[in-house]
Amino acid sequence: MGTIAKIHEMLTTKQCSCTELTKSYLDEIEKSNGELNAYVNVTGDEALKTAEKVDKKIASGEEIGLLEGVPMTLKDNLSTKGIETTCCSKILTGYKPIYNATVWDILQSQNAVMLGKTNMDEFAMGSSCETSYFGGATNPFNTKHVSGGSSGGVASAVGANIAAYGLGSDTGGSIRQPASFCGIVGLKPTYGSVSRYGLVAYASSLDQIGPITKSVEDASIVFDAISKYDEKDSTSKEYNGDTYSSLNNDIKGMKIGIAREYLDGVRDDVKEAVLNAAEVYKSLGAEIVYFDLPALKFALPVYYIIACAEASSNLGRYDGIRYGYKTEHYNGTHDMICRTRSEGFGEEVKRRILLGTYVLSAGYYDAYYKKAQNLRGTIVKAFNDAFTHCDVILAPTVPMTAFEMGRAVSDPIETYLTDICTVPVNIAGLPGVSVPCGFNAKGMPIGMQLIGKSFGEAEILNAAYKYQQAAGENFKDTKWGVKL
Repeated sequence: MGTIAKIHEMLTTKQCSCTELTKSYLDEIEKSNGELNAYVNVTGDEALKTAEKVDKKIASGEEIGLLEGVPMTLKDNLSTKGIETTCCSKILTGYKPIYNATVWDILQSQNAVMLGKTNMDEFAMGSSCETSYFGGATNPFNTKHVSGGSSGGVASAVGANIAAYGLGSDTGGSIRQPASFCGIVGLKPTYGSVSRYGLVAYASSLDQIGPITKSVEDASIVFDAISKYDEKDSTSKEYNGDTYSSLNNDIKGMKIGIAREYLDGVRDDVKEAVLNAAEVYKSLGAEIVYFDLPALKFALPVYYIIACAEASSNLGRYDGIRYGYKTEHYNGTHDMICRTRSEGFGEEVKRRILLGTYVLSAGYYDAYYKKAQNLRGTIVKAFNDAFTHCDVILAPTVPMTAFEMGRAVSDPIETYLTDICTVPVNIAGLPGVSVPCGFNAKGMPIGMQLIGKSFGEAEILNAAYKYQQAAGENFKDTKWGVKL
């Protein structure tokens, strides 16, 4: 039974009240957040108000939905009306949106109990959570290691049991990579299946909101709740997900593909864990199909060119005039904007804005940005061809396990390589789910990802669920947080 179903049962059978449950989560946050740094803003008063509403419903004999009263968290780039939303950047200090992100509107209408906003790499730019203005979130398996990025705070909170689930965003692996590092489940949905309205944009053609959870069934429940068409998002598709009812379908005869290129440059312990997972699938009656996907070698440069180009455009609005941080001393408007942006943005964000501006500039547009867009089409076609040979693709989520704090700052280029297995999914707009599949010699979690066809969430979540049932020992709890 997943955490959400367990909490639902506890509330409906009156083993505890929603207020008691919420207080226990808030108490655990107070105890452990100093070391984990998962939360940047705890919204205890709002959480207890919602809990009281749920308790009144239960007391009056009304039925409650699966997500009602379940304590959860949001990444700090999801707009929350009247609640500070900083993207963990100095430049958005004090910014309180006047509207909610659509996903939060949906969950709030279902009485989800938001415990607070969680840490992240600044403007979602990073792979370790350490570019955050508030310092990085740590890994619940070993706090000397990173939680991953950019949704590191959500992964740290869920992995440490100080949130039952959370919503993150994934531009190049920012849900799946921290989920892999923290030994939990992270779903990056198909582009367009979940509204991006109210998500502070990094790279608009790549960004996607999705759940980070303790189990596959929890990811399925949350995805089904938030995958609704939204007219406020021009890229939203008419797709109402129903993946929960498909869990536990037989996978006998399913063709699971492994692209040889996904195993290149991957650490031996990670490769071994993924290949062991393939053996588990064989024992369940699935067929493992090896194939070549040479277009994968283009994915990382294509991703960084497109993502940085879109970021340089999206981040142009932070100028100190309309909202957020504004420099104190300046001479004229131009100087004010330059100083505000220089002081307000961190090093990684400035690096990516400069890269993006460069590839879009006259004389370089054709050589970089246009070529990257053409190669994006090649990668999309390569995945379409791959799915003529298999039903889903199995791959490592990250080529390594969580590294020690400080390494990303000293070697940003090497850190970019941690995205090598995750970015192809964003380039092609496909769904991917990261699932724990083992541990290294030091006890740090290893993750594998299952990649599906466009809107193939039901298929990959079902395959992930069957693996979870067969290899449950890989879904370990940590010493932290609320024990249900």
